[in-house]
Amino acid sequence: MLVDDLIKSEIYSDYIQAHLAPSGYLKIPTEIPAYLEGCRFLPKLNNEIPSERNSTYKERFSSLQTLVLIMFEQDSVLIPRETSWFGYYPDGAFTPVLSPQQTSLYVEDWIGLRALDEAGRVKFISVQGGHLRISDSDMQKYIVPYLKDQQSIPKSSASQWFLSAWEAMKDGMRSLEETRVLSTSRSEHK
Repeated sequence: MLVDDLIKSEIYSDYIQAHLAPSGYLKIPTEIPAYLEGCRFLPKLNNEIPSERNSTYKERFSSLQTLVLIMFEQDSVLIPRETSWFGYYPDGAFTPVLSPQQTSLYVEDWIGLRALDEAGRVKFISVQGGHLRISDSDMQKYIVPYLKDQQSIPKSSASQWFLSAWEAMKDGMRSLEETRVLSTSRSEHK
C-alpha cells in the first residue's frame, strides 16, 4: 500500500514526469486535477486541458480515412483495456468502465473521435491475447486490409520528390554495381 500511495502522490511530480517515461501516459481517475496540471504527455495528446485545446490535433485526427482501434482481451498493460478504444473510468472513480461514446473526450469531441465515428471511419476491434500480442490470422483479418499499396495513395509534391530521389539513388547504385561487375569480370579475363 505504501508504494501505491507514493506512486499516486508523486507520479505527476516534475521529477517523475521527467525521468519515468510511462508516467506521461498514466491517468489516475481519482487524481484528475493533479493529472491535468502535472502529466506532461497524455492530457495534451487527448486535448483534455480546456485552455490548451489544439485545433490542429482535432483537424488531423478527424481527417483520417480509417481509424482501426484494437483491444486485446487479456491486456494487462492498458488498464482498463478499453482505453485502447478510448474508453475509460469516469473522473473521480475506478468504476464503471465507460465506453468510448460515454467519455467527455468523445461527447465533447476534443480530438475528433466522435466525428470520425459518426462518419463510420472508426473500427472497434477486439482480439484475444495480451498487450500487442496479435496473431498472424488476426493481423491478416483486421490490419492488412487497411494497408494500401503506395501506388494507390495520392502523392504530395514532397513525397513525389522523395520517391524520385529514391529511384535515382537506386538507379545510381545499380549502375555502380554493374560497373563493379564489369570491372571484376574484365580483370578476371586478363
